[in-house]
Amino acid sequence: MKVLVINCGSSSLKYQLINPDSKEVFAKGLCERIGIEGSKFEYEVPAKDFEIKLESPMPTHQEALKLVVDHLVDQEHGVIASVEEVDAIGHRVVHGGETFASSVLITEEVIKAIEDNNDLAPLH
Repeated sequence: MKVLVINCGSSSLKYQLINPDSKEVFAKGLCERIGIEGSKFEYEVPAKDFEIKLESPMPTHQEALKLVVDHLVDQEHGVIASVEEVDAIGHRVVHGGETFASSVLITEEVIKAIEDNNDLAPLH
């Protein structure tokens, strides 16, 4: 199983592609300064002892995520042949209030509950 775990901040995106059963990390990295001049991208493949760090324009989180996916499927240094190999995507929520204490599948009710907790961490 392959799960893409992401954690978006106001100007960052941390990510790992993992196997949650074996705890194997296929790839991991960070996009920094999203929407700010001097955006930086990091991509690491621990099993291949491969790492790159570069400056790349990332005006939005959408562009940052595209850069992540492009590297995950890269023919030379990627760890998957296609995004279809990703079985699930997890996203960290900064505050689940009293509603969430563990992982949940996203439904319309979950989205509403997350929105209801926005006041607990308004800057995120």
